[in-house]
Amino acid sequence: QVQLVESGGGLVQAGDSLRLSCVASGGTLRTYTMGWFRQAAGKEREFVAVIRRSGGTYHADSVKGRFTISRDNAKNTVYLQLNNLKPEDTAVYYCAASLSWSTRWSDYGYWGQGTQVTVSS
Repeated sequence: QVQLVESGGGLVQAGDSLRLSCVASGGTLRTYTMGWFRQAAGKEREFVAVIRRSGGTYHADSVKGRFTISRDNAKNTVYLQLNNLKPEDTAVYYCAASLSWSTRWSDYGYWGQGTQVTVSS
């Protein structure tokens, strides 16, 4: 059973960048489709980006051109590069693992504890 641990969140100003990392243990990352989701206070969890086992990616329209998901299977790590951050990006960011391709959070069986990203204007 894979365990996921996110890191890299923080408090930044609008326009700044962050790189989130998600390290997997107890399993081989290359086996899974990996996704990033976020949840702002008082809102539902929403899809951010997903990367296939083959490396193909898909990003939500709200982050396309600003965020980039990538993976390093040798390091058992998935990344989310966040550029040109906006206040509306403020949320807890979660990585998750699934055995199938999906943008729906309910299809992901393994989750990290989340990392807080706060963007001030």
